[in-house]
Amino acid sequence: MPGKRRSLFRWNRILHRDVGYLCVALTLVYVVSGVAVNHLDDWNPNYVVTREVRRFDPVRVADRETMVGELVTRLDLPAPKGSFRSSPERVELFYEGWSVVADASAGTALVERTRRRFLLFDANTLHLNRPKGAWTWIADGYALLLGFLAVSGIFMLRGRTGFDGRGKWLLLAGLLVPVVFLIAVRLLDAGFPDP
Repeated sequence: MPGKRRSLFRWNRILHRDVGYLCVALTLVYVVSGVAVNHLDDWNPNYVVTREVRRFDPVRVADRETMVGELVTRLDLPAPKGSFRSSPERVELFYEGWSVVADASAGTALVERTRRRFLLFDANTLHLNRPKGAWTWIADGYALLLGFLAVSGIFMLRGRTGFDGRGKWLLLAGLLVPVVFLIAVRLLDAGFPDP
């Protein structure tokens, strides 16, 4: 029996190591993206947004097409892909990846350009499963592999440094973090926002 148990521990270590190597790249994608999307209220993790205020001689309020033509000329802009007039003096011009919001009477325009953040946009796309389809299966497989790593990690070491020793206390502490948090949220009646 001791030889069989030693063999199980050996295979557990081998599989834990190899699955761990397999999961490194995706784990780093999820780590970086997870931190980024946790702070959506602080910044835009997908796009860099630049804003520029430009001034021009005021444009007389007229029909939308006339005002768009005047704004394009005065701001030296290309013809927009679309436009919208939200009030008599406010005209919005839409371009591929950028827009202009002009106050014709005040003679001010806000030019807003967006560009995707390098790598972070793609990491967030994968993390949030926007591609769906085949990526759902890959993400599910990855989740199962992480579950295997968590469980097999419990049996990596034996004795005082393993689960029989301090390991069980660390596992319990890790379990208590979400449990205590959820209890506190429920008791404080803070609730969770609807997704």
